[in-house]
Amino acid sequence: MRKYIFFCLILCNAVLTKAEPATNEPLVEKQVFTAQQFELFNGTVLPEVTVGWESYGTLNKDKSNAILITHYFTGTSHAAGKYSHNDAAPGYWDAIIGPGKAIDTTKYFVISVDSLANINVYDEHVITTGPASINPATNKPWGLDFPVVTIRDFVNVQKAVLQRLGIASLHAVIGPSMGAMQALDWAAAYPDKVKRVISVIGAGESDAWTTALLEQWTLPIKLDANWQNGNYSRDNMPIDGLTASLMLITQQALTPEFFNQQGETLGYTPLEAAPLTRITSSHSIVKWLKQRATARAENMDANSLLYLARACQLFVAGHGTSLNKGLADVAAPSLFLPSASDLLLMPYLVDTPHQMLSESSKLLTLQGQFGHLEGVVNVQQHATAITTFLNNPVR
Repeated sequence: MRKYIFFCLILCNAVLTKAEPATNEPLVEKQVFTAQQFELFNGTVLPEVTVGWESYGTLNKDKSNAILITHYFTGTSHAAGKYSHNDAAPGYWDAIIGPGKAIDTTKYFVISVDSLANINVYDEHVITTGPASINPATNKPWGLDFPVVTIRDFVNVQKAVLQRLGIASLHAVIGPSMGAMQALDWAAAYPDKVKRVISVIGAGESDAWTTALLEQWTLPIKLDANWQNGNYSRDNMPIDGLTASLMLITQQALTPEFFNQQGETLGYTPLEAAPLTRITSSHSIVKWLKQRATARAENMDANSLLYLARACQLFVAGHGTSLNKGLADVAAPSLFLPSASDLLLMPYLVDTPHQMLSESSKLLTLQGQFGHLEGVVNVQQHATAITTFLNNPVR
């Protein structure tokens, strides 16, 4: 089967293999949730919150078989399946979500929710309230008047969706990257509602190194003349800054090994003719990276990237004064799946929560050349461990 890369990161939707031929499996349908007067973690009240969600499988009679999938930074609630049989690729974790797969939809009801301030706000399949949404007080986009949101706010929106469906507890919460932060915070915030947690390429908190790294993603946007302190229009977006940010994110989410192999495919050499002749010309690998970032930017919003970066910078599981206090009440068994080659959320970031939860915690490492993206495109290497973990009884 021919292979190609279609980016995804914490971050870029990456699909490593060409989509399988259309099957008779049911198509996924986006659902809508709306709540009024939604209070955020920082005390601000949003007059209205609207997000999209989708599900796979069937909720059982006593509503005890629900598994929540929490998505990554540039992801959406489209975790598996297709909206149309003609879609080029299924949801990002289709390799492990579906009938007979690691997260078996003949057994579990699997649900995922679009985040607040979802960066893919201009994707026709994304429904989100964020800085690009209309502020009912002004009838104009919120822009930077939109309140700061946190990982806990994403969790609480998901909780509200589940409550609307009558789901009181979760068989498991599972997510990659920013989704792993949400999964761990679920267990810390609502220990009586979460029976199992799987953190894939995640972290217990954003340390000083990670917070500074995340800030680098925001700078190209803020330096773009079209940003206008967040007051830009849809037809005059800071697209150059957003593209540069996505280039940074993409490279940090992958590895030198991957880039060097791609360079060989492109025929990259240090002394390429164009950059040797003109300072404004770029090397083949740089053009390759920019082309993919540009394509991703088409459906994204620059301000939303700033809000998601801040949510990740503010993260500490439990949202308290320390990680130790935040994890003190966690009762759910946990499975941590860091990537050995991760240069973004480095493996050490789960060492502390794993040790704190050691009595009921297990850690397995993802191997491969895709760095942070191993947790999105190659999580199936631990499919058996995931299935076993989900099937194990809890106290």
